[in-house]
Order: sequence, then C-alpha cells, then structure tokens
Amino acid sequence: MRLLFDQNLAHSLVRRLDDQFPNSTHLSQASLETATDAAVWRWARDHDHVLVTKDHDFEQAVEFPGPPPKCLLIAVGNASTDDVEQLIRQSIADIDAFEHDGRRLMALN
Repeated sequence: MRLLFDQNLAHSLVRRLDDQFPNSTHLSQASLETATDAAVWRWARDHDHVLVTKDHDFEQAVEFPGPPPKCLLIAVGNASTDDVEQLIRQSIADIDAFEHDGRRLMALN
C-alpha cells in the first residue's frame, strides 16, 4: 500500500514509515502544495495511493466525480509527527484490513 501524506502532515513521515509503506509520497513531492482538495483526491486515485490527512473536508470528498481513493483520517488534535507515526504503526493491522475491505474512509484516533 502506498500512502499520500497531505500538506498538514510532515513530509518526514514518508521516510519514517518507508519500512511499512514503501513508495509513499508527500504532497510536496508530487508538486501538489497549492492544489485543491479535488486535485489531491484525483492524484491519489490516479496514482493508486491512500490519502492520509487530518483535513476533515475529505470526509465529504465522496462527492467528487469518479471513484474515490481510500482515505485515512488522522482524527487526533495537535499531535506531533512522532505521535502520528506511532498512531499509524499501532494501526498497521487495521490499515492492512482496510486496504482490502469496501470502506473508503477510516479514522485513526
């Protein structure tokens, strides 16, 4: 599974989580720093990435045209990069199951 980390998450998560999620990308690496939510959504879908974000706007993104990509919503308040990394690592079994089930949105908290 490849992840696309949204602008609101540290780009260092790509490197820090590479052992579990190789070939992941941060928005800045895909030149999407100023892209709209719809453009980010399309990029994740078109490049077969799961979007990882803290942006609750993506909960409504199912209204964007076309089939949606999967989205991991980091549903914690002011969390450090270490906290986000730990949350994702603690949730790896759930994330693996999410990859293969029919859900499009999964909240991690």
